Amino acid sequence: MENTRVATRDGSIRLGQFLKLANLIDSGSDAKRLLAEELVEVNGEIETRRGRQLGRGDTVRFNNTTYEVA
Repeated sequence: MENTRVATRDGSIRLGQFLKLANLIDSGSDAKRLLAEELVEVNGEIETRRGRQLGRGDTVRFNNTTYEVA
């Protein structure tokens, strides 16, 4: 299992934007698909909302890697 910190401009970002910033997706439609298939966890729970607000310290888990909002 790998952990990666992803820096955001102001420490607050929406999940769909975060997935793109972390280079996990290429477009918003990719985010919609991943979330609909319940492949993404936020803070240990499955998340299906692309607009979910994330803040510093939140974790996003996808494909056996955990990404922390920094």
